[in-house]
Formats: sequence, structure tokens, C-alpha cells
Amino acid sequence: RDKELGTNEQTRNEKTTAVETLNSEIEELTASIAKTKEEVTALTAAVADLDAAVAKATNLREQEKEKNQVTIDDSQEAQTAVAQALTVLKEFYAKAAQATAFVQKTNKQEPPAIFDDEPYTGMGEGGGGVVGMLEVIESDFARLEAETKANEASGQKEYDEFMADSEVDKASKQTDIKHKEQKIQDESSALQQKE
Repeated sequence: RDKELGTNEQTRNEKTTAVETLNSEIEELTASIAKTKEEVTALTAAVADLDAAVAKATNLREQEKEKNQVTIDDSQEAQTAVAQALTVLKEFYAKAAQATAFVQKTNKQEPPAIFDDEPYTGMGEGGGGVVGMLEVIESDFARLEAETKANEASGQKEYDEFMADSEVDKASKQTDIKHKEQKIQDESSALQQKE
């Protein structure tokens, strides 16, 4: 009987130790599952934030691209209009110079003292005048077009880099979510067995 009591006590001690070990493992698994669920929730929120940031960046990029295109189109149209105006003015001044030269050469009468013998050139290219001002305006529109095209290229490059980085970040987070969900599933299965 003593032998039987000793065996029972030893079995009881082994079972108690096994129960304590299982309870400890159950607590660890429960804590790990809870922590992993929090991590999945945080990663899911981060993916949603990333999606929102991508949508916002895309919207802003589209607006910026549209605005830049309007500026480019307007500057190109303005350059064309100024170039046409310059052509008309240059033709006008060329004809005016010919006409005054002809009048001064064919007229036998002596011109008044305030005129010299040079033909009238108007406000053409010589001293700036209207033609010079229009040439400056034309170059300003050309510079605006070039700067806007450069800004557009820079904005598109930044957007493309952001999109690529976001895509990599999102893929990484989604992979982490899958692994953590698998971990939760595995630990939940182990928890059921231990319970």
C-alpha cells in the first residue's frame, strides 16, 4: 500500500507539474495571440493610411499636371501671338522706312533742319521700342514654358518615386499581415490543444 501511495503521489506531482506547464504555455500563447492581433490591426491601419496617402498624392499630381499643362499651352499660344505681332511690326517698320527714304530722296525740296538724311525706322529694333519690348515678352513666355516643363518633370519624378516606395511599403506590410495571421492561426490551434 505504501508503494501504491508513493506511486500515486508521484503521478499526482507529475500531473500537477504538467498542468502548471500547460497553464504557463496557455498564458504565453494567449498573450502572444493578443499581441499579434494588435500588430495586425496596426499594420492594417498603416496600409489604409498608405492607400489614403497614395490617393491624395495621385489627386494632387493630377491637379498639378493639369495646371502645368494649361500654363504650357497658354505660354505656347502667347509665344505664337507675339511672334505674329513681331512679324507684322517688322514688316510695317520696313515698309515705313522704305517709304520715308523714297519720299526724302525724291523730294527736291530741302527737308527742314530737324530731320536728318536717314530714313525713318520707327520704334523698331534699333533702340528697343515696341519690337524690343515684344521680344522680351516673347522670351519671358519661352522661359515660363521651359520652367513649367521642368517643374512638371520634377513633380512627375517625385510622384513616381513616392508611388514606387509606397508600393514596396504596402507589399511589405501586407506580407507581414499574412505571416502574423498565420501565426495567430497556428498559435490558436496550439492553444486549443493545450486547453
